[in-house]
Amino acid sequence: MSRVVGIDVGGSGVKGAVVDTETGELLSERVRIATPKPPTPEKIAEVVAELVAQFDADGPVGCSFPTVVANGKSLTAGNIDKSWEGTQVDELFAQATGRAFVVHNDADVAGIAEMTLGAGRGLGGTVIMITIGTGLGSGVFHDGRLIPNIELGRMPGKDGEPIEFYAGDRARKVNDLKWNEWGDRFNYFLQRVSRVCAPAHFIIGGGSSKKLHKFRDQLEVDATIHAAHFLNNAGIVGAALSAAEQRSDAAA
Repeated sequence: MSRVVGIDVGGSGVKGAVVDTETGELLSERVRIATPKPPTPEKIAEVVAELVAQFDADGPVGCSFPTVVANGKSLTAGNIDKSWEGTQVDELFAQATGRAFVVHNDADVAGIAEMTLGAGRGLGGTVIMITIGTGLGSGVFHDGRLIPNIELGRMPGKDGEPIEFYAGDRARKVNDLKWNEWGDRFNYFLQRVSRVCAPAHFIIGGGSSKKLHKFRDQLEVDATIHAAHFLNNAGIVGAALSAAEQRSDAAA
């Protein structure tokens, strides 16, 4: 059994736990701290340090982060502060905690959790993980291989703005939509994705995935729809798996 800390940075909360990377089981209580306002690098680094200090596990920390990430650097701002553009996230968090960090896009690591140990295990063809949170994250896999940093939630919607502004969970809350009303918007997003990517499977995760039964009847796509096995913990689990994999590669 491998004990690895996974951290999931989101637009509304920063969550973490110790993960058994062989099973995906959380070995500690999941701790959540509200995302600070404004969500600047300095403020979020303080929250990450507060979280990491609560967990009993050595080695590198895995981190799920809500932007395009390449080699540990945030290339976009996503749904957090614009000052994250160009920030070397792994180094920032390492300085704040004294621990090595492995940082990847949030939907990508959620997808890694599901494809490795969850609802996507054994699925072939194109599989797309959709995380419903403040916005809409996407992790794209083909025959089990990740195609990183595919930001389908940033496709233009009906008004030319990113489609996640119309169909993400923030839009549901801001517009006080019932689940079936919002489900029609989410279905519009899935249909757009289906037209572009022709996936065989969608895996629905993120904070709203536990409510899938309330809007599933609104979803009309050819792809098979699966509820994420790890629900809103997929980011934490996938982040820990990514850190464990990097540790194994370094030891090889």
